[in-house]
Amino acid sequence: MDTLTPATIRLLEVNFENRGLEEVLEVLLARPRHARFAYVVTPNADHIERMSRMPSLKAAYRGAMFCLLDSQLIGLCADRLGLRRPPVVTGADLTAALLSRLDGRRIAVLGMTAQDVRALQERYPRIRFLHHQPPMGLLHDLPAFRRARDFIRGNEADFIFFAVGSPMQELLAYAIATRRDATGTGLCIGGALDYCAGNMRRAPLWMRRRGLEWFYRLIREPWRLAGRYLVADPKVLLYLAIEAYRRKAR
Repeated sequence: MDTLTPATIRLLEVNFENRGLEEVLEVLLARPRHARFAYVVTPNADHIERMSRMPSLKAAYRGAMFCLLDSQLIGLCADRLGLRRPPVVTGADLTAALLSRLDGRRIAVLGMTAQDVRALQERYPRIRFLHHQPPMGLLHDLPAFRRARDFIRGNEADFIFFAVGSPMQELLAYAIATRRDATGTGLCIGGALDYCAGNMRRAPLWMRRRGLEWFYRLIREPWRLAGRYLVADPKVLLYLAIEAYRRKAR
């Protein structure tokens, strides 16, 4: 990266990585296989709204190797408001691009069902997948939390996909990173592996580019996502507007 280009861009009180998808991939793939554990987070509007209510979560995002903006809508709104914003690198795009380059690697999946991982294995036969499915409520089940942590430490996978949802995945990755005996690169990517396994369909490209992927998902799962997309997440757009106003007022 050019020395005049900032490594991160601060937006919505988060320091986002100022790199595009290909640059991020290059860095991740160049990491030594037994490098000390480090992880990537991909916050979207839901994550940012949650952090505004639970400031204790911010340490997990600050502790990440890369913090990538996973919201085209936030990026487009920031542009309209005249705010400098980082490149958008979604967890789904990062996951798909990375899996296509991991032939011969040991990959751990934390989350998903055994059936879903078998579907993933069929699509990527040259990758060796290791799987652990923790129970629901992992954050409130200390023995289960420790088993998940030990699974990651014990298998020495090159990459670990945390597919257990936020904030569970970020807090678990953060806990593992505080120890010196874990290796590999963790990716907190939520449900991104479901797209790669063929279990879910992503929004058409034209909708993604216009920041409408959330609307596509809302139509498909309104009973699950209405509260998030129509009540909680719009607050983040208000936070953006306030940030733009304050910066212009300085």
